[in-house]
Amino acid sequence: MSRRIVIAGNWKMNLPPQEARSFFQGFSPRLPPVGGPELLVFPPSLSLFAALEARPARPPVAVGVQNIHWEARGAFTGEVSADMARDAGASHALVGHSERRQLFQEGNDEVGRKVAAALGAGLIPLICVGETLQERRAQRVEEIILGQLDAVLGTLGTTPEREALLAYEPVWAIGTGETATPEDAAQAHGVLRARLREALGDARAASLPILYGGSVKPDNALELLLAPEVDGVLVGGASLDPGSFARIAEAGAQALLRH
Repeated sequence: MSRRIVIAGNWKMNLPPQEARSFFQGFSPRLPPVGGPELLVFPPSLSLFAALEARPARPPVAVGVQNIHWEARGAFTGEVSADMARDAGASHALVGHSERRQLFQEGNDEVGRKVAAALGAGLIPLICVGETLQERRAQRVEEIILGQLDAVLGTLGTTPEREALLAYEPVWAIGTGETATPEDAAQAHGVLRARLREALGDARAASLPILYGGSVKPDNALELLLAPEVDGVLVGGASLDPGSFARIAEAGAQALLRH
């Protein structure tokens, strides 16, 4: 199986429509050539159309939504269904991000239902798992991330034809400037990969990219991407700047050449 590297950017509540267009004006000329890493951005929902219109055709940049509801429709003011996101042009959905878990109290059950909704609508879920600093200090990293992964394994196991992505995001490293070492990332990714093999089999486990997220920047991206079992990065703040995100994409291209 050929090596895949995915460079994803989560814009969070930043870059309204006009700024999203300006982002791509600055980003597109800096892109690595076709044949490099897979590129993916998650704009805020009101900037989805702008991102879809402004993204370059070559190399392709996929566009996803930052959140979905598990119901297809109904009285859920402010929510967006997976079917709506797909119909609007999104190809991916971010599910289980630590900010959704921490700030909006989303639990593993809700994350599992959202993954099922995404797959049912034809979206590719990017499923986030990760421990807090307190959980790491209590040596509960494996317990926490495997519990979060187990909540979606049943759905992944019953939809073998559907693509999915996984991201390990230690909560203590998100937006703090602190970054897990490549060794930390490799260890956590190895734990996740082993559980995927156990539950889904070797072939499916190998086909599911595991990204690292947490204070990824141009100056540490390549080192992280070269760590064992790291198949890409999920970038927060550095994905808001076209130059920084392009440099991370270039790191992805370099990592492909080295593997």
